[in-house]
Amino acid sequence: MATLTKVSDACYEIAPEGGMRVPARVYATEDMLDAIASDKALQQAKNVAHMPGIVGASIAMPDIHWGYGFPIGGVAAFDTETGVISPGGVGYDINCGVRLMGSKLSRGDLDDRLPTLVDRLFSRVPTGVGASGALSVSKETVREVTEKGAQWAVQEGYGSAADVDKIEEHGRVSGANPGHVSDRAISRGTTQLGTLGSGNHFLEVGYVAEIYDEDAAQAMGLFEDQVTVIIHSGSRGFGYQVCDDYLDVMDQAMKRYGIALPDRQLACTPISSDEGQQYLGAMRSAINYAFANRQVMAHNTRRAFEETLETGPRHVGLYTIYEVAHNIAKFETHPVNGRDQEVCVHRKGATRAFGPGHPELPGAYQHIGQPVLIPGDMGRYSYVLTGTATAMQETFGSTCHGAGRRMSRRQAKKEARGRNIAQELEDRGIIVRGESKRTIDEEHSGAYKDVTNVVEACEQAGISKTVAQLRPMGVIKG
Repeated sequence: MATLTKVSDACYEIAPEGGMRVPARVYATEDMLDAIASDKALQQAKNVAHMPGIVGASIAMPDIHWGYGFPIGGVAAFDTETGVISPGGVGYDINCGVRLMGSKLSRGDLDDRLPTLVDRLFSRVPTGVGASGALSVSKETVREVTEKGAQWAVQEGYGSAADVDKIEEHGRVSGANPGHVSDRAISRGTTQLGTLGSGNHFLEVGYVAEIYDEDAAQAMGLFEDQVTVIIHSGSRGFGYQVCDDYLDVMDQAMKRYGIALPDRQLACTPISSDEGQQYLGAMRSAINYAFANRQVMAHNTRRAFEETLETGPRHVGLYTIYEVAHNIAKFETHPVNGRDQEVCVHRKGATRAFGPGHPELPGAYQHIGQPVLIPGDMGRYSYVLTGTATAMQETFGSTCHGAGRRMSRRQAKKEARGRNIAQELEDRGIIVRGESKRTIDEEHSGAYKDVTNVVEACEQAGISKTVAQLRPMGVIKG
């Protein structure tokens, strides 16, 4: 394990050494450190600290684990004049994110209809590798989607303006440039709008099991036993292709800019460079694609509920509480060395967690801070948190994004051999549908850390505050 100095009960730091320009800071409790040190994630956090223009610290969240270039659960901010932009600091699934929806329904309203509802969701929201079929559009329409985001979906009748108000960035970032997106990426985007994808992506019907902060819960409309929906997905093959394309571009360009780093997976170029600006335009296109993708899935989720319960939208009342983005780079203003500075914040497997009073928050959440949505695993629980003033001071307004894997997919599949994971969950009242047994096996609860530990570490560090615990009833997986 790297030499860690204790900063507080839930924060440790690795001092700069070698070519590190800033320290690497890990938010975690002491009993989490051995698990964190079991893979190369801490080394990756140190590698990030070598990057030109990085300010503050290379930050790792308690759900940190090994990833491509940056660790998953990594946050880094770069000076806009001397800093760099890195596809590995955003991730392959650009704007992988989470939407939480509340409803007028209580858990008992589903009862014997739950299996039917899960089957209907599985039909309405296509899953799996390369899944297609929810919506097929032309290449020209894809380009329009990349500029308008969720607002395009609402314009086409998939949801309402009330949804857009509760999405990070209102479901659309400016500066998207589909002209910097490859034709292959555009082609991949024509058939995947409204699809969940594979891996750890899921759609979960759950309920509010516990409330810890009554004021924040009331602001979000949460009440005990309330039926909720979590949608976790991203930019699908479109975003993957954008990342893949620009990793090659930047890998070839680094020498030209005199950038040498300990890991070539950190391929990057100056933000102001032609390559950096082109990647920003393409990345923002993928961000908007993902916003539109989740908006279409939310609309089809509403339809599945209404069809199953044989009633209208007023009775079901599915509304968007909030939607957060992971795997993203954005220009924001944060305190650096005692003064406010515009920086380019890379969040890879990390959630924006703006504190109370931030002007970018919806009016209903100004007094509580930004809702933060932390999925666990399909057999246990997930959490709703809020952002804090401490996060604004220490982590560039960021917190954790989930439980974090403790097993590779191969290990998880091996451990599940001879078991019927879906039946085990059904015996506990959780209905699961997946594209294959393999997908379900790879995502069983034992493959993940206990998300409660992750959330408690963030609360102990002061970078987010717990509002409610949600428990699953029905899950569809890719």
